[in-house]
Amino acid sequence: MSQRTERVDELLRQEIGAIVAKEVGDPRIGFVTITSVETTPDLRHAKVWVSVIGQPAERDAAVAALRHAMPFVRHELGRRLHIKRIPDLHVQLDDTAERGTRILQLIAELESGATPETDVPAAESLPTPVARVHRPEDLAEEPPSAVIPPSPARPRRQRTAPRTGTARTPPRKTPRKAAG
Repeated sequence: MSQRTERVDELLRQEIGAIVAKEVGDPRIGFVTITSVETTPDLRHAKVWVSVIGQPAERDAAVAALRHAMPFVRHELGRRLHIKRIPDLHVQLDDTAERGTRILQLIAELESGATPETDVPAAESLPTPVARVHRPEDLAEEPPSAVIPPSPARPRRQRTAPRTGTARTPPRKTPRKAAG
């Protein structure tokens, strides 16, 4: 892949993400992230990889809604970008987060001594956050390197009234009288 293609891919990813987040109003599109864009060397076609958080049915509905919205997104890209050709956009579901979650589940099961289940139904693509339990070896406070000190508030500048007589005002032009 050439450097130019990589730059175009990144530009398309950013712009498509902004358009989907701000201008596509389909309620079926929930929390969607544009993870990657891969264009062909001739820039005629592009695979748009998306990650969707939710149940499998919600993910399928979101991908279908995105496919339906791609002509609008392509039109908006044509208005925003000044490149010779805007590629046809093909939406693909990116399941790397789901596979990563499954690997983390397997590791957790192996560490606990349980036998990992081989046939697990598809669930949400990301694990549900769990409250962390305090352990005796935990520090009482965060180390100084982990704490970001608050920045001191800068004093606001006071606006002063403009001094009279110092600013030069241009002379007023009077409209011309019509001949006649």
